[in-house]
Amino acid sequence: QLQLVESGGGLVQPGGSLRLSCAASGFSWDHYGIGWFRQVPGKEREGVSCISSSGVSTNHADSVKVRFTISRDNAKNTVYLEMRHLKPEDTGIYFCAAKADSPLASYYYCSGYYPPYDDGMDYWGNGTLVTVSS
Repeated sequence: QLQLVESGGGLVQPGGSLRLSCAASGFSWDHYGIGWFRQVPGKEREGVSCISSSGVSTNHADSVKVRFTISRDNAKNTVYLEMRHLKPEDTGIYFCAAKADSPLASYYYCSGYYPPYDDGMDYWGNGTLVTVSS
């Protein structure tokens, strides 16, 4: 069975840093773009950051631009989200999701210049909680 598992969440003070990890099992995601999303109760899930299958292209929501960095290690089937200068409004459950490339259709998730968004992701993790509070 295909599975994504997030880790690295926790409680951190404003201004602090965390590194989230998303690991895939059951398949190789060398040809998948990856997105990070977050959600709080009563609010719509929002895109945070994404990275293309090649790792060359990345995009971020305006609210996290500069502060967050996304990277991937395909040999480990793992994607990372480095979060710095965290703010209380960054609090939420963080999910990673994968979207397969479709070369015949010239489709590569996160290869454009749009903010990260849910483009019918193929696989989702169950989330990891990040709480930013003093």
